[in-house]
Amino acid sequence: MENVEKNYPSGISIERPAPGFRDSHDPDDLWDDSRVYINIGPTHPAMHGALRMAAKLNGETIEGSYCEFGYTHRAKEKLGENRTYHNFIVYTDRLNYCSALMNNVGYALAVEKLMGIDVPERCVWLRMICCELARVTDHLICVGINAVDLGAFSFFLYGFHQREEAYTLIEKLCGARLTTSYSRIGGMMQDAPDGFEKELKAWVNRTRKVIDEMDELLTTNKIWRNRTVGVSTFDKNMCLQYSFTGPNARAAGLDIDLRRDQPYLFYKNVEFDVPVARNGDVYDRYLVRIAEIRQSLNILAQCADKMKKGPIWSEDKRVRIPDKDVVYNTMEGMIYHFKFFMEGFAVPAGEAYTAIEATNGEMGFYIVSKGTPNSHRMRIRGPSVWHYQGLTPMVKGEKIADLVAALGSINIIAGELDR
Repeated sequence: MENVEKNYPSGISIERPAPGFRDSHDPDDLWDDSRVYINIGPTHPAMHGALRMAAKLNGETIEGSYCEFGYTHRAKEKLGENRTYHNFIVYTDRLNYCSALMNNVGYALAVEKLMGIDVPERCVWLRMICCELARVTDHLICVGINAVDLGAFSFFLYGFHQREEAYTLIEKLCGARLTTSYSRIGGMMQDAPDGFEKELKAWVNRTRKVIDEMDELLTTNKIWRNRTVGVSTFDKNMCLQYSFTGPNARAAGLDIDLRRDQPYLFYKNVEFDVPVARNGDVYDRYLVRIAEIRQSLNILAQCADKMKKGPIWSEDKRVRIPDKDVVYNTMEGMIYHFKFFMEGFAVPAGEAYTAIEATNGEMGFYIVSKGTPNSHRMRIRGPSVWHYQGLTPMVKGEKIADLVAALGSINIIAGELDR
């Protein structure tokens, strides 16, 4: 705009439109092109949580975008610095709430590493069962909802039934179905009930047959392949640049799995394969998760066979919660129980980082202790943070419908994204 002085009484400056500018009221005024800016989310059901993408569209094609989160921020890391180590267990459930059992285990391992605590053998097998049971349920949710988003609703119902049966098994372990809080520092909340191993193996056998049906129903389906093959490709180099881990990285050819490469618990004592694909598209991410469900079922069957009777608690007096009969019948037990839950227990000064192969990739807990009953600093590595950052380059040049497919395939969980 150029300013032109007029002899108005007020002495104001009047702006004259610069050459090439068209007044918005001019009927000949047209946009330079067909691009529009829209918000995708944060309330649309296909966004899988309170996620928002601001996108520049040319028709149905996404030419540019940026992703935004923070709508469900609950300050979990700061809460970890203001709650006792024991009280924080319940907050780990709300990270990836589709596999809460696994979050409990990862956190307990980090604190036990700081304290130098080893748990009994049966406790380790129970934790492995928890991890793989959670992996199966989470993958069933991911592939099922991803299929629903693209119109394959019946496929979801197969996995829904098996997942409900898995929740029933989890309920027998801890009384809860979704947010479990089952692991304890130095042990578990309670032992598995009698006959649990037999029920687990029966569920594994039933689920194997259902996975075969699901595979037959969708994997070679022409419509599904047209919607997923070659869509939203994220190759190996891009995965490395964006720190992808887990199934999303393995779908692009990165052969990395912490259960095999940095063994924890008793993973070195069981046999399993690590499924790896090549193309890194929506279809390969689906294939990898279906294959991982089969491998997790194999691990669960081995755990059920290898788990023997025995204690589930370390006898370290710093973390051992007194049994109920001791609390109810002895003064010392009641005092210790009260102090444990009201004041917590001190963890030696130091720092530790423990990473596990969670459902979506590397889940890590970094804890700094100054010798008090709560951590001085806590940081959590949630794999969804890194995967969500990769969504923008992943969908550039794709259609809006392909964005829905891509988001479902990388399995963003808002609970571990907004920490």
